[in-house]
Amino acid sequence: MADSLTEQLLAKPVGPAITPRATSPEKDFTRAVEVSGDTAEVTVRSDVQVDESAAANFLREQGEDPSLWEVTGFRASEWTMASGATGVSTRYSFARLGTAASAERPPLDELFAEIRGHEPVTERAEGDHGFLVLAGDMQFGKLDGDGVQGTLARTIDYLNRARDVLELYRLRFDVGHVHVAWLGDHVEGFVSQGGANVWRTQLTLNEQIRLTRRVMLHALKLFADSAERVSMVAVPGNHGEAVRFAGKGVTRYDDSHDTESLIAVADAAALNPEAFGHVRFYVPETDELTVVLPVAGTTVAHAHGHQWKPGRHFEWWRGQAFNAASPMHQADLLVAGHLHHEHVDSDGKRLFIQPPAMESESTWWRHAKGTTGHPGLIVAMTKDGAVGPLEVIR
Repeated sequence: MADSLTEQLLAKPVGPAITPRATSPEKDFTRAVEVSGDTAEVTVRSDVQVDESAAANFLREQGEDPSLWEVTGFRASEWTMASGATGVSTRYSFARLGTAASAERPPLDELFAEIRGHEPVTERAEGDHGFLVLAGDMQFGKLDGDGVQGTLARTIDYLNRARDVLELYRLRFDVGHVHVAWLGDHVEGFVSQGGANVWRTQLTLNEQIRLTRRVMLHALKLFADSAERVSMVAVPGNHGEAVRFAGKGVTRYDDSHDTESLIAVADAAALNPEAFGHVRFYVPETDELTVVLPVAGTTVAHAHGHQWKPGRHFEWWRGQAFNAASPMHQADLLVAGHLHHEHVDSDGKRLFIQPPAMESESTWWRHAKGTTGHPGLIVAMTKDGAVGPLEVIR
């Protein structure tokens, strides 16, 4: 009775059984050729695997010159047909030579291998000065300029050099706090410009996030033993937004791949408290976009520049500071990414620092304005509200 009742309550209106149609070799084993702009796909179903030359001939039958195309992908699968014979489906992907579509897809294994070790000083130093490392706008996945390979190699190199520069600053300052700030747009994502950037993005979203996470992990291992206190912050950028509705609406403001990457690194660090227990990680609170915290007596506010119009950073800061409940009114320093070039500005004793992007260029911007990128990250010393010296690592 119980079983019968369970079956009744779990029953659902499924469709009727469909009688398998009779097989017809002439109809069942077909080929499909699809040409779209600078890409093409040839799919062939037959009882044998089709080679590249045969696929190229199918392109020729569609009026295309095979010599102008190159193979960029291959996939073959098998299944058992009703007759008991083995069917083979073969798909070749082509790209027109000399176009962006024919650019080699980034070799991820080689990219991740770039995240190699950099031997830090193992003794954790004490002191009352802070060393800031400000980075952002890697936009991993983007085709522009030297692409993913260039951006990754540059990011790792600049982080390593920042670690080396720290030792030079120790000759002048007693550094007891090292602070690494990830200032947004770490991934290219697929929500920017209403998704118009999809074609020019070479990595899947998960690959972009994975690359970001492993770069952050590299920075953690690089700086973990560099000072008695080490901290890392990540804030959301517009490219890192997890979801947009109708091109504009978002979920929560803190729903970001930029920050979730650092949260994952923090979770990993918690597994080894002996090595990383002194490192602190910070992301915005629920539905927030900024992080404000002290570094060696300087109150540092972190944000991404999509929150204000270009050049209006102090105007935005004043508006935030008008809210007595906001910690922004206590900030000595505002650091932000977004506009891809270094910018240092002051208003009285308050300072604004924007590091350059890590990507080599925005091709759209170059066509519009003629200017390429000039990538780098910024390092600076700070203590009790004062900031300096400051330099761009390139």
